[in-house]
Amino acid sequence: MPLQVGPCDPWPVDLCCQLPEDLDQAVIDRWTRVASQTLWRLSGMRWGPCPVTVRPCRRACADSSPISFQAGAGTGPWVPYIGEDGQWRNASVCGCPSSDCSCGELCEVYLPGPVYDVVEVNEGGQILVPGIEYRVDAPGKLVRLGGQCWMSCQDMAAPEGAPNTLTVTYRWGLPLDDAAIAAVSELTCQLILACLPPGTRGCGECRLPGNVTRVVRRGVEIEMADPTLIFTEGRTGLPLTDLWIRTVNPGGLTSPSRVYSPDFRRPRITTWP
Repeated sequence: MPLQVGPCDPWPVDLCCQLPEDLDQAVIDRWTRVASQTLWRLSGMRWGPCPVTVRPCRRACADSSPISFQAGAGTGPWVPYIGEDGQWRNASVCGCPSSDCSCGELCEVYLPGPVYDVVEVNEGGQILVPGIEYRVDAPGKLVRLGGQCWMSCQDMAAPEGAPNTLTVTYRWGLPLDDAAIAAVSELTCQLILACLPPGTRGCGECRLPGNVTRVVRRGVEIEMADPTLIFTEGRTGLPLTDLWIRTVNPGGLTSPSRVYSPDFRRPRITTWP
């Protein structure tokens, strides 16, 4: 995927705090973006949906292997290999079976995901019909239907929609559920309250941790732990927000996990102009 430094759009919020009635909407929008960026990073940068357009390549099994033979009339070339169980099998170069439970071979391309939905598949200027001409199987496999197959290569120098091209526009990322919206709403509220000027309605009600570690009053000294240490643990100090972060990212991932395999060709993504 292209380098991304924040969520595609600010997350939706349902603010449940008491804010000044004359508060500028631009202030709310700004802190909504800040809260969305913060939670997007603390949750592992996996939330969307974000649109992306790719030029994929069809998956191939053994298209460069020099060892092949005819297994029978009309069956095409086959390549012998040793499976994970130590048994010899034949791999067809005419396509790739998606799994051991498939009776036939599926023609598919890989879309980096998680795939939220597919907006459009443009094959040489023709917009394909979902469910009839293609479908998406987890994890991110765009399967060709109707007895057809994706082109094994395409003219990468040609523009989208030109002959001998394949362009897929889809949205990737996990969907935002009610828990995520509640978390970003709580954080947005507290960020706004923390910046209200003195004397404003709601000022002083911010529950974000401060930086006070020692209080001395009338000869009584109270030593407290540094409340900002929770920030180094990927927490905010807000119960609902931290509960959501802990639930969706218990391992503290800083980015989405990836598995690289020589069996998949990563699609080409145009980033400029």
